[in-house]
Amino acid sequence: MATQMSTIGVTRAYDRWAPIYDLVFGAVFRRGRFAAIEAAERIGGRIIEVGVGTGISLPQYSQRNRIVAVDLSDPMLDKARKRVRRLGLTHVEQIAVGDAEALNYAANAFDVVVAQYVVTAVPNPERALDEFARICRPGGEIVITTREGAGKGLRGQIEKALMPITSRLGFRTEFPFERYTDWAAGRGDIRLVEHRPLPPFGHFSLIRFAKLATSNDRA
Repeated sequence: MATQMSTIGVTRAYDRWAPIYDLVFGAVFRRGRFAAIEAAERIGGRIIEVGVGTGISLPQYSQRNRIVAVDLSDPMLDKARKRVRRLGLTHVEQIAVGDAEALNYAANAFDVVVAQYVVTAVPNPERALDEFARICRPGGEIVITTREGAGKGLRGQIEKALMPITSRLGFRTEFPFERYTDWAAGRGDIRLVEHRPLPPFGHFSLIRFAKLATSNDRA
């Protein structure tokens, strides 16, 4: 039986991570942060980072962009708020508690949606991806950094076996890349434009989706 993740469980997990998150994951996710922000700033404009956590990435965004920062965990966001005040990050227009699966923003509200190591940490990943697509404007991009599961073979079996443990820590190990491509294939307005492993060992990847203009958008 698959291990079920819940929004409450994930929130509690990241509330517990808040005091030590930067220490544990700051260096691990550093390359991914820089890659995601570089990709987002090719489009620029109004950018939302979903799952911003402690706001460790916020100082890296250019002042010419407007940044909205969202996370489930208020203790994590407390650290983000303090970081914004301490560093005078005037380009951060909002920091808000929010659920990736039900974002409180209008359709087409953002030029870029950034989700760093978030998709594998939500109970219903495809629902979150649908929300990213909804709030991204046509011509904009969804920029994701993620750990990809093997899906098959011995590694896939190990990842599945670890799920009861990792789900309590707030993330899933069992998540093959095909879930992203299957999701995109089921929509008419999303196209995969980049998928590349991140150094040093390729355990994480950068994924970019473009949101296409539909006939309704052009009408």
